[in-house]
Amino acid sequence: MKEPKDFIIFPLDLPDYDQAMHYVDILKDKVGLFKVGLELFISQGPKILKSIRDAGGAGIFLDLKLHDIPATVKRAFLAASRHGPEFVTVHCDEGGDILRSVAENNPGGTRLLAVTVLTSLNQENLSQLGYREKYSGDLTRLVLLKAQMAKEAGCHGIVCSGHEVALVKKELGHELIAVTPGIRPEWSIVGQDDQKRVVTPKIAVEKGADYIVVGRPIRDAKDPAEAAERVADEIASAF
Repeated sequence: MKEPKDFIIFPLDLPDYDQAMHYVDILKDKVGLFKVGLELFISQGPKILKSIRDAGGAGIFLDLKLHDIPATVKRAFLAASRHGPEFVTVHCDEGGDILRSVAENNPGGTRLLAVTVLTSLNQENLSQLGYREKYSGDLTRLVLLKAQMAKEAGCHGIVCSGHEVALVKKELGHELIAVTPGIRPEWSIVGQDDQKRVVTPKIAVEKGADYIVVGRPIRDAKDPAEAAERVADEIASAF
């Protein structure tokens, strides 16, 4: 059975090896997964994944948001999976064919997550990108459309905000894994934030999130380990 800490994904959104491993050493027993995104992976390459695995404790969420022609994405996913991450992300934007081409060619244990709508986007952004009003004006409908596409293509789960996760679970079932970014504990919410659709850890888990991404509130705390424990306590209160 998952412990509260196992829900927590901590993003290593840091520019170099030493800074990243500093937080790995502090948090490896306080969170479930470390998220390695584009900045750190491009900076350090596969060696950072090996170091995280060697440290023990938390697993790896490789958040590359792969987005290219299907053949390229398929080969990139296979290359990434050889490094043993628990999850790798792929964008939904090219439709079900690209997701299916990856899902059907996955000989390892790495699970494929489809990114639905980035939590930095809102109605105005989507309108500027050319989305029809029925989707730009209703983010939940757009997320559900992409989540359905991901499930039908054979993806293990999706990335969506805490505002949509309850409906996704209701419509598509609880076996579809939901990773929820844009998480801000009650004690850390501020007025200026690049995440436009945020929820608290407790609310996200109550709505059905299987994992939550919590970065800044832990990273910027005076005691990151203690902050991670506080997030875990909020999660525990959801049960």
